[in-house]
Amino acid sequence: MSDPVSRLVATAQGDAVDNPFRVTGVMMQYYYVCERELWFESRNIEIDRENASVARGTRVDESSYGERSQENLRLGMIALDLLEDGRVVEVKPSSTLTEPARMQLSYYLWYLDRVLGVEREGVLAHPTERRREDVSLDDDRCEKVESAIRGIHAIVTADSPPEATEKPYCESCAYHDFCWV
Repeated sequence: MSDPVSRLVATAQGDAVDNPFRVTGVMMQYYYVCERELWFESRNIEIDRENASVARGTRVDESSYGERSQENLRLGMIALDLLEDGRVVEVKPSSTLTEPARMQLSYYLWYLDRVLGVEREGVLAHPTERRREDVSLDDDRCEKVESAIRGIHAIVTADSPPEATEKPYCESCAYHDFCWV
């Protein structure tokens, strides 16, 4: 089984797979934010937990939905922030990186559908901005998710990280020192 998508589904369903392959929601987000960050994450290179951006995201999750968001709902490879009225809610502190967050939520919806056989709708929530966006898993979004899974596989199986590319948000990245110091 050489296709990363098929291997991921088989791994998630507990099938015996040579070279099991896993993708988390954070990996999907990092793929759209910074491929180098994804490579570091895949190697369990610990991020700076004291980083202001990391701490802010944690505070928004905890303060916006109270006890309902104290523990993520873990389902195999994914950890959902919140279920609300049967919809998957992904909570983000700001809409600055909306497409990566949208793709993370899309991956959760794809995973629920393709791995667990559960169809759900999603909501991308930015509580500090009082914004919510409905996210559905249509054919185009499925193709984007599966293409990203293949791209993630290529990055995480590479021997070295992709070259550092400066982006507007590098200064606030928890991996900043790995790239620019």
